[in-house]
Order: sequence, then C-alpha cells, then structure tokens
Amino acid sequence: MATREQQPSESQQELRDHSTGDLVKQLSSQVSALVRQEVALAKVEMADKGKKAGVGLGMFGGAGVAALLGLGSLTAFLILVLHQAIPAWAAALVVTVIWGAVAGVLALQGREKVKEVGTPIPEQTTESVKEDVEWLKGNRR
Repeated sequence: MATREQQPSESQQELRDHSTGDLVKQLSSQVSALVRQEVALAKVEMADKGKKAGVGLGMFGGAGVAALLGLGSLTAFLILVLHQAIPAWAAALVVTVIWGAVAGVLALQGREKVKEVGTPIPEQTTESVKEDVEWLKGNRR
C-alpha cells in the first residue's frame, strides 16, 4: 500500500518561502488594517444611531415646549375652577401638589425606560470584533 504525500497548496508554499520576520510584519499590517476597519465600522454605526437619536430628541424638545405652554394654561384653568370652592392660595397649592405627583410618576417611568435601553454600544462592531478574535485564535494553532 503506497502512501501519497500531500502536496502543500500554493498559499502554504508562499508562506514557507517567507522569513518569520516577513510573516510577522504581514500579520502586524493585517491586524492594523483589521483594527482600522473595525474602528471605521464603529464610527459609521454610532453616527447613524446619533443621527436617528438627534431627530427624535429634537421632536421631543418641540413637544416639551408645546406641552409646557399647554400646562401653563391648564394650571391657570384649574386654579380658577378650584377658587370657586376654596381660597385662591389653597387652590394654587392643590394644583401644585397634583403637578408634583404627576412629575414624580413620570420620572419613575422614564428611569425604567432608560434602564431598558441598556448601554449605548455598537452591537454589530462588538460582534464583528468577537468573530475576528475567534478567527485569530483558530488560525494561531
């Protein structure tokens, strides 16, 4: 039974023709290029998220101004209505306590929503870097 020696592929033969120093230099330049590409991907991803968040935050700001104007009018209305039954200072105090309670509830709900979002990290880039590390570990052997 004759054994056949496996012939090295062209890429393996090319690697054998290079010195260790050349191979380390190639690896260094390839890792540098990979890191630059990952950083570029992270920048693009974060810029996209930032643009989307900026538009949404601008709309929230406009809604906040409009709501504040409406709340001012509503506050005056409520004080005038309550003044029919109790003194003006007491009506103003009641309305202030109500608005304080509303603010507290909204703050607690807002905090929970922010916790749901988690950390602002570029998920695709993180996954890509993990894959690169696994690939490097596999090829190191």
